[in-house]
Amino acid sequence: FKVGGKARLMIQPTKEKEIAKAVKLCKKHDEKPLVVGRGSNMLVTDDGIDSPVIYMGDNFSGITLTDGNMISVLAGTKLAQLCMFARDNKLSGIEFAYGIPGTVGGGVYMNAGAYGGELQDVILSVTYMTHTGAIKTASGRELDFGYRHSFFTDSEHIILSATMGLRPRTSEEITTAMTGFMDKRKDKQPLEYGSAGSTFKRPQGAFAGALIEQCGLKGHRIGGAMVSEKHAGFIINYDQATATDVLALIDQVAQVVKEKTGVTLEPEVMIVR
Repeated sequence: FKVGGKARLMIQPTKEKEIAKAVKLCKKHDEKPLVVGRGSNMLVTDDGIDSPVIYMGDNFSGITLTDGNMISVLAGTKLAQLCMFARDNKLSGIEFAYGIPGTVGGGVYMNAGAYGGELQDVILSVTYMTHTGAIKTASGRELDFGYRHSFFTDSEHIILSATMGLRPRTSEEITTAMTGFMDKRKDKQPLEYGSAGSTFKRPQGAFAGALIEQCGLKGHRIGGAMVSEKHAGFIINYDQATATDVLALIDQVAQVVKEKTGVTLEPEVMIVR
């Protein structure tokens, strides 16, 4: 959204032992750290973040081609980077993630998906760090993947890396698929404005954007925040919005949709208060 206050303390580790040290220091001082990738699915209030932030971005990124058709990727790696690496190595299965503006860690955390694909479709195992600094690996049913949910959702574990199983395909075919997905995004989503992607989770048996449009809220504004006229499922930073504007609009949209349709919309955006 390009809104919100500052973090009181930002930690940028480059090695596992640095993450462990940060985790232990936080525990010693009774602080619960907030782990952040690119923050593309977050809304931080105007007051900022009082908790220590462990930033897992370019400082903790990298991709390795392992045995056969498997890829090992560090949590801070951008999903777009992963898609291009897979394409360059003629490996298919992750094309749907091209254009999702987050990191692998954030994607695993919420089982990110688009256009019929989700990360659970390709992930074999995930290595993570517990709140005590111990390193463990989870696989299969242990990962508890669901719609915008995983074993890591609402836990204190820090995702370190993921191993993915892909399948052979020509680079040309992969490029065609990736380009197609990106064209769809540009055509249907308000990418020219700051947002956190889809504002609400998909309610059972319906689509959030359709319900919001049905309620006459397309283009509705509070301050500089607006329900996108291009896609009602997106709340955007239309004109120098504040986080307070965005939060108020999220709340108002959910309230109106509930009153008019009876459907409860749940934010997909992670709100850091």
